[in-house]
Amino acid sequence: GGGMQKLKPYSKSPPCLKDVSFWLPKEGDSFTENNLCEVVRDVAGSLVEEVKLIDEFTNPKKGLTSNCYRIVYRSMERSLTDEEINALQEKVREDMVSKLGVELR
Repeated sequence: GGGMQKLKPYSKSPPCLKDVSFWLPKEGDSFTENNLCEVVRDVAGSLVEEVKLIDEFTNPKKGLTSNCYRIVYRSMERSLTDEEINALQEKVREDMVSKLGVELR
């Protein structure tokens, strides 16, 4: 389901959007939207405002389905730096592979 999960109240700081595209695992159910939200929250905690599916398609040749999720980072207290966001996103990507078994695109 593409249900949006609102994680916290409104902030005056600008949001920072990061998209991540990946192939879903062929077997098993290690990947769910809920698991993804947990991985993102474990890394970024309260700096994550939203995680939502923005694109999905299946490649018949590979027999794989690709998802693209948009992660919205935002701090209640201050503007986040690019360095902070990039470090968080890098860790999220690593954890998605190790914990959810996805293949990043």
